[in-house]
Amino acid sequence: MTGRSIARTLLGFVLVAGASWAVGSPMSAAVAAGVVAAVMIGLIAGSDEPAAVAVPAPADDAPDRTAEVIDAVDDAVLIIDRQRITHANAAARKLFGAEKIEGDFRLALRHPVAADLIASDEETATPVEIAGLGEPDRRWAMSVRRIEGGARLVTLRDRTDSWVAERMRVDFVANASHELRTPLATILGFIETLSDGGAGDDPAIRARFLGIMMGEAKRMQQLVDDLISLSRIEADRFAVPQAQLALGPVVEEVVGVIRSGMDKDGGRIQVEAAPVPQIRADRVQIGQLLHNLIGNAVKYGRPDTPIRVVLKPIDGKVVLRVVDQGEGVAPEHLPRLTERFYRVDPGRSRSVGGTGLGLAIVKHIAERHRALLDIASRVGEGTAVTVTFPAAEADLLSS
Repeated sequence: MTGRSIARTLLGFVLVAGASWAVGSPMSAAVAAGVVAAVMIGLIAGSDEPAAVAVPAPADDAPDRTAEVIDAVDDAVLIIDRQRITHANAAARKLFGAEKIEGDFRLALRHPVAADLIASDEETATPVEIAGLGEPDRRWAMSVRRIEGGARLVTLRDRTDSWVAERMRVDFVANASHELRTPLATILGFIETLSDGGAGDDPAIRARFLGIMMGEAKRMQQLVDDLISLSRIEADRFAVPQAQLALGPVVEEVVGVIRSGMDKDGGRIQVEAAPVPQIRADRVQIGQLLHNLIGNAVKYGRPDTPIRVVLKPIDGKVVLRVVDQGEGVAPEHLPRLTERFYRVDPGRSRSVGGTGLGLAIVKHIAERHRALLDIASRVGEGTAVTVTFPAAEADLLSS
């Protein structure tokens, strides 16, 4: 001990001994208490240097706040120590599944790039884009940081929305430029012909050319409208609708609109609607789905043949089916019918005003509503398109 330490030791001895004597304690007790206090003070003051400030260790029964802290983070967060996941917040448990989140991280993150990043001793200076975690089309920005004790802090930020927006922008430009090229060329050709003076002087030819130009312009307008609609649906792809909707009245409304445009043929559309549960749905998008399905049946069904629109409950789900008696589709075409701009018969599709986007829109609306889409067809007999929605509640409501 230094001189200062000894002085502090003696001072402690005197203070404790004096206090004991003042209250009538036996001298031996006072001496013993003074010795103990002196030793304690001497140990604490055993150096002339300023004592280091230490953070007191938490008591054994103090609550661990780690889970509470990382649960407050919106991004998926994992803490991994020696290949074992020690902590996972709510977002991570939802992403990987609560049953997989405990134990070896490789059982939860079944992704080679993600596993290599975590296993590496290096940190990620910039987030690395990861595709395929959770759902095939989701994109994540993954960061790995080393923390105290050699553990790793893994953060996954959902970048799906921005990725989808960028992909939609690229697809829109590519698809629009390709599909608009033909009608634009047609319109420009007729304008040049009329501008030459010869054909424009004949009223019959001028009227025919103007009629074709009007048809091409309307097709361009429909194409642009469908592309914009498809882009909006894709933008909301991961936002499941929450509003409850009675599907029966929407079916009757859409059928009424289509019948009004069919003149005397409106009776071909036959509605068979049973009471069904409500569904969670976007009313505008469901109306668009119905317009596309029933409209396709009208376009491609044989004249004077019935078009059946069936609505019924099956095993607690709501089934919508549109059946026509058209030429049908060969089996090799069925898997591609929902692709953008895919046409079984391009000439016929354009002649009836099709843009090649109708079933693509139906597919994306069904996906957003967590519904199953099935297309069955037989050549020469017709086509049946079925959309099966999850019910919002068990009670049957009148349609």
